[in-house]
Amino acid sequence: MALYFLDMKTFGRSHGSSAPSLAAYRSGERIRDERTGRIYDHTDRQDVMHKEILLPPRFAGADMSWATDRSSLWNAAEVAESRKDARVAREYLIAVPDELTHPQRVNVVRGFAQELAERYGFAVDVAVHAPRNFRGSDPRNFHAHLLATTREVSLEGLGRKTTLDLNNESRRKLGLGPAVRELLFVLQRWAEVANVALESAHVDARIDHRSLAAQGITREPKLWIPRVPYEIERRGGRSVVAERIREDHRARLEPQRPAPESRGLERDRNPARSEDIARQSVENWLRYRRDVLEHGEARAAERHLDRTPAAGSDRDYDLGL
Repeated sequence: MALYFLDMKTFGRSHGSSAPSLAAYRSGERIRDERTGRIYDHTDRQDVMHKEILLPPRFAGADMSWATDRSSLWNAAEVAESRKDARVAREYLIAVPDELTHPQRVNVVRGFAQELAERYGFAVDVAVHAPRNFRGSDPRNFHAHLLATTREVSLEGLGRKTTLDLNNESRRKLGLGPAVRELLFVLQRWAEVANVALESAHVDARIDHRSLAAQGITREPKLWIPRVPYEIERRGGRSVVAERIREDHRARLEPQRPAPESRGLERDRNPARSEDIARQSVENWLRYRRDVLEHGEARAAERHLDRTPAAGSDRDYDLGL
């Protein structure tokens, strides 16, 4: 079952963020922050499936080498800001449907990122990641980081702040609505783009950016653990907050829980176990990496498509996370 997730956040110096550090971590590269002299080396990452920098289409054919070089782009983002509390980057984190193949995931993320670059005039640094092998991680968690500049791109460098980074009073003077409308637009647009990709791939599953209530669904939302208690538990610690959230969630689910016979039937309909799914996901990813090295990306994509299960096969499993 395809799941919807999109989270937008900003990074600023007041919280210790560095644009070169953010880019190096997401892309799995080694980048030096020219402003501070620090070097960020994440070349040991093995889960970066695809990365590229996308610019507004009006620069097609122009020499934009300064912006397509990752180190140059994000050091320019740092140099462009003088305030000690400056906002240096914006990120859209999206869950990419597991039902799609790797080439299809890359295409749908690229198309969405290109739309954002055209709409807001910024550069978008895309990194598609495979699921990571952490305790409690969902092996279907293919996701993409879309790291965007907070300033518009030009032939010479980064220019004025994007309209997204203007306060509502400045936006009003330009004839623009409140910035929150842009977030709502992006939330809806990702659902539309991803659903077109799923339909083109002959996959029945769809995603929806609306709340369960807006969709007319009465079930309890899936369990969600905030980042801090999640990281504590992932590192082997104990989080009282996470335990309390699970207890409250179980209490809300209890009135909705089906009879024992129904639960048995549900297990029969969903026989896949999380360990099997995780193992298969890792095997597919490693096989694809070997094919790219031996045959090139185009041929590897063809071989990957050949191995993809037939459309309509049962993908509606629940890992119970």
